[in-house]
Amino acid sequence: MAYVRKKRQIESEVIAYKFLIDKFGCTMKEAQKWIDKKRVFVDGEILQKKNCMIKGFVEVIIFEPHSSGLLPIFEAPYFAVFDKPNGLLIHPNKLSDEASLNDDIKYLFGKDANVTHRIDKETSGLVLVSKDKKTEISLKKSFENREIYKEYLVLVEGEIKHELFIDARLKADIKTSLIRIKSHVSSTGKIAKTNVVPISYNSKKNTTLVKAIPLTGRTHQIRAHLFHMKHRIIGDPIYGMDEIFVDKYLNKQVDIKERLHVTKANRLFLHANKLSFEFDGVRYNIKSKINFEEIVDEYNNS
Repeated sequence: MAYVRKKRQIESEVIAYKFLIDKFGCTMKEAQKWIDKKRVFVDGEILQKKNCMIKGFVEVIIFEPHSSGLLPIFEAPYFAVFDKPNGLLIHPNKLSDEASLNDDIKYLFGKDANVTHRIDKETSGLVLVSKDKKTEISLKKSFENREIYKEYLVLVEGEIKHELFIDARLKADIKTSLIRIKSHVSSTGKIAKTNVVPISYNSKKNTTLVKAIPLTGRTHQIRAHLFHMKHRIIGDPIYGMDEIFVDKYLNKQVDIKERLHVTKANRLFLHANKLSFEFDGVRYNIKSKINFEEIVDEYNNS
């Protein structure tokens, strides 16, 4: 469980932020964050201001990491790299009690450790994690400046015979779509570029295993670009799907049988396979230890 409710009783009036700092061992910044995110309640009412006087029954929703036993596949003094399994969230979602990679990160390295980029819950593979705020800022800047090479393995519908360079602007949250998290190709969107290199074609399933290299970092970039090129990713429950089905999926109303029937797989066949970057004058080339090609072979031969 990631988020827990901590309860306290206050007999005499005290300044809100001082109570949070004294009783929960947080910093002033953390106390303000809890209040801003509406995670502090006094007698059942959301606390609005950090410097008001409070008294009574207080509840605070706090992130409390619990390890699942997941360990990094690579560790340096200031950062680490995890091989995230398919189906694991990066961050807990909407105060849910669902396990996330963030649990293991903060359990191992402390509260200042954090992911420096994100991959979707259904995407497996490499996640670069900073152990402190200074490193987090540095690595995030490297991602923003496109100084970190990312390479994905993807199984798509149809045959791709030649290398593709997809240069199609992407726009998120368009008014005509009921699914707000989707990205759409649009002339008014942000610049988005992806290289796609075919690896192998399976005629039985009519699928192609490809290497995808995003040259920009837009939301769902690889998924949206491949769907735009009429090569939907196998198992994608969002792109190329009827919006009624997508809405059901996002609200966790789709069972395994329906998922398999509609999307052709019980997972998204997208895997973050390689990271290459420089940090503190040292070059790092890291490859996932998950054998994604074996997973693809099992699917193609099923």
